[in-house]
Amino acid sequence: MRSSKPTKSMIIYLSLLLCSISLLFTTSTAQTCTSHTFANNAQFSSCSDLPALNSFLYWTYDANAATANIAFRVTGISTSSNWIAWALNPSGSGMAGAQALVAFQNSTSIQAYTSSVASTSITALTPSTLSFQVTNISATTTGTSEMTLFATITPPRTTVNHVWQVGQVSSGAPGAHPLGSANRASVGTIDFLSGQSTAGTATIARLGRKNAHGVINTISWGILMPLGAIIARYMKVFKSADPAWFYIHVTCQFSAYVIGVAGWGTGLKLGSDSPGIVYQTHRNLGIALFCLATLQVFALLLRPKKDHKFRLYWNIYHHCVGYTVLILSIVNIYQGFDHVLQPEEKWKRAYTGIIIALGAIALGLEAFTWIVVLKRKKDNPDKNAHHANGTNGYSNGYTSRTQPAV
Repeated sequence: MRSSKPTKSMIIYLSLLLCSISLLFTTSTAQTCTSHTFANNAQFSSCSDLPALNSFLYWTYDANAATANIAFRVTGISTSSNWIAWALNPSGSGMAGAQALVAFQNSTSIQAYTSSVASTSITALTPSTLSFQVTNISATTTGTSEMTLFATITPPRTTVNHVWQVGQVSSGAPGAHPLGSANRASVGTIDFLSGQSTAGTATIARLGRKNAHGVINTISWGILMPLGAIIARYMKVFKSADPAWFYIHVTCQFSAYVIGVAGWGTGLKLGSDSPGIVYQTHRNLGIALFCLATLQVFALLLRPKKDHKFRLYWNIYHHCVGYTVLILSIVNIYQGFDHVLQPEEKWKRAYTGIIIALGAIALGLEAFTWIVVLKRKKDNPDKNAHHANGTNGYSNGYTSRTQPAV
């Protein structure tokens, strides 16, 4: 009867865990360009949520004057150490030939200027005139994580390719921008007259596969695997949870493995589609994780019975490999955040919150289970002493052996 209360407490803890994970995901809502109000009360007739780098574009096109008032806004950056740029490319679809508007904050003020990018070998956005007219260029910051460029431009035509970027300020000037997936996806087409802005089909498809790869692996390796380990470690303390804890643990870990293999497969597909782009550390960790997790699954088929002489060694192996998989999983997820996907910072913060929640719950359950074990020993001192020493001075770990009388 005493074990029913701890089991109920365990169920409550697990329910709270699942609720906390759900809240962390549901409270993260995406910004849209239509929900933003500019501090200077600027108004625009059209806007677009750009598909990369937390960027938004606003514009009003005057067909009679053939000019456009534009605002380019970027969130989730450091206004003291990042530069932002938005450009039209009248002759191509990438950086080479881009006619850029650039802004960054130096030690005294915000700098906003134009820069013509002649080729991809240029690493610094030096001030220069553009192939079309630009007036009223300026920039503002909102807090420490948002910067906006304003300008009036005379686009070379109503439909034109555009690009945008975010990079680090180095030695008081814009330095080379990163080459992550988000930076490579920051291209598209804008139609000033119809008020439409789109990205290239191939870019969107590739970015979608990368996002799917990140979401699948984060859920499987990064959430289900640790959750399954917590269930195995703490539920088996309670006698009434045996053997239910084992089946829940196996279900959770096997589901994580199956979903993780799907995520691993999308990673292989992405690698084959982009042979020139290799994320060495992320790839090697992914291969190691797949091999170790597969080994764990097949080792389950060789699991000895509780009273088998090799069960102790199997347990040591199972725990060592299992905890190695957990550690490598979390490390590789952060590798994906920082070097592959480079998503909005809120997603990384959300996952960090989940890991912290899992860690806090594990610590709480660790203390709780120790209390249960110590209380159980206190309630049964004779039985525990008997198991510890045995009447003949030893125990086999399951029951004591009494020496027969002679």
